[in-house]
Order: sequence, then C-alpha cells, then structure tokens
Amino acid sequence: MRQLNPLDQLLADAQNALGTVFGRPDAVRANPAGDRADVVLDDEERRHAAGLMRINHVGEVCAQALYVGQAAVARDPVTRAALLAAAAEETDHLAWCADRLGELDARPSLLNPVWYAGSYAIGLLAGLRGDGWNLGFVVETERQVEAHLHEHLEQLPAADLRSRAILETMKADEARHADHAEAQGARLLPQPVPAVMAMASNLMKAIAYRI
Repeated sequence: MRQLNPLDQLLADAQNALGTVFGRPDAVRANPAGDRADVVLDDEERRHAAGLMRINHVGEVCAQALYVGQAAVARDPVTRAALLAAAAEETDHLAWCADRLGELDARPSLLNPVWYAGSYAIGLLAGLRGDGWNLGFVVETERQVEAHLHEHLEQLPAADLRSRAILETMKADEARHADHAEAQGARLLPQPVPAVMAMASNLMKAIAYRI
C-alpha cells in the first residue's frame, strides 16, 4: 500500500469525512435484512427502533472517523492496511443502518459532523501512541460496541426482524475486528481509558437517540 504524502492524506481523509457525513455510502455486501418482512410497527415501537438505529448509524460514523484517523498515523503498513480494511467493512454497516432509518421514516443524527470530527481527533491521538496502543484502542472500541449491540438486540421491538438481522451481522463483524486486532499484537489499555471511552459512548447514545 502506497504511503500518502501529508497533503494527499489530508485530502483523502477530507473526502472520507464528506462522504461519510453528507453522502450515502454504498454497501459491498448485501443487506442482512434481505427479504425479511418489514412488519408494520406501532408509533411507539417505530420511534424506539428508529432511535436505536440512529445510535448505531452514529456509531458507524464514529467508527469510520476513528479508523481513518488511526490509519493516518499508523507506523506499520500492515496495521494501516488492517485499519482501512475494517473501515471499509464498517461502510457496509453505515449503509445498512442508513437504509433501515429510511425504512423507519427517520433521519440520521443532526450532529454527525460533530461526532465525526471528535472521533477522528481521538483516532489520531490513539494512533500517535504507537501501533500496539492503536490496536488496543481498536479492541476496546469493538468490545464496547459489541456489548451495546447486544443490548440493542434485547431492546428492539420483537417484530422488527429487519433491524435485528442487521445488528446481528454487525455484532459478529465487530467481534471479528477485535479478535483480529488482538492477534496482531494489541496492547491492553490501562484504566481509566476504557472507563472514559464508556462514559463518552453513553453520552453519545443518550444524545443520538433523540437528535
């Protein structure tokens, strides 16, 4: 993989940011919801499902920004390639969540530009610590995402099989990303880093559910 010069890197990252926040990324893989019936939900169920899927859409916006930021400063080409490959797979998640939001007659978070900018900055800071810490951040992020997807699967309306299929596939992907990062030599993040990450995630979820 060719190493970009600083200007090319900046332009590539800016293009990714614009496409993620304002564009409509296309998924490479088929939507896991497939031909599952889109059962009509009552208003309360629909609003709740939309709120959960909005959170997950924001999570994928943040994942894009984190991985791209981390890859921008990764020292090892293998680590950089792994981060960008994970980002590409997260694009599928982003597209699937956007599709489901549309089906639920809901919009993405109005604060997506803020979420992206903050996550990109965090990714840069994590990456600057070195590749072991970079990968450790991936592991912790993915384990926390895997946990909140498990919670959402329990909270979704029982009839919302389309959202459920999407989240089950995403959960499996996130676990695989974490396992891959661990196998590449991720370092265990010391406290209070994981606790701070969890607090920030909980704040994001509380806001994104509504806005």
